[in-house]
Amino acid sequence: VQLVESGGGSVQAGGSLRLSCLLSEYSGKTYYMAWFRQAPGKEREGVAAIIGSATNYADSVKGRFTISKDSAKNILYLEMSSLKPEDTAMYYCAAATRPIYYSQRLETDRYNYWGQGTQVTVSS
Repeated sequence: VQLVESGGGSVQAGGSLRLSCLLSEYSGKTYYMAWFRQAPGKEREGVAAIIGSATNYADSVKGRFTISKDSAKNILYLEMSSLKPEDTAMYYCAAATRPIYYSQRLETDRYNYWGQGTQVTVSS
């Protein structure tokens, strides 16, 4: 399984970006998928997760970010709007084939596949 993110970049506060993550080697398994981010000097944190139609969001991004998945193309998306400087981070796509309880879907240790990351920089 390989995950390849794209779509990062630099944007001014209040702007929008859409991140994409291509899941290769799809084997018909059900994948729990999520977006995480890590700012310099900080721990990696969960941003949003999706399995089927069920989604989870970190409180800091609720109402601003939307996670979705195109199952036909095996692409995971993260639509980000009203971006703030504190959203600046490296964003990572993650996937898991093991079931994850709803309350744990934004925890890094629940995922066993990771992408290389894409940088998002928001300037004030």
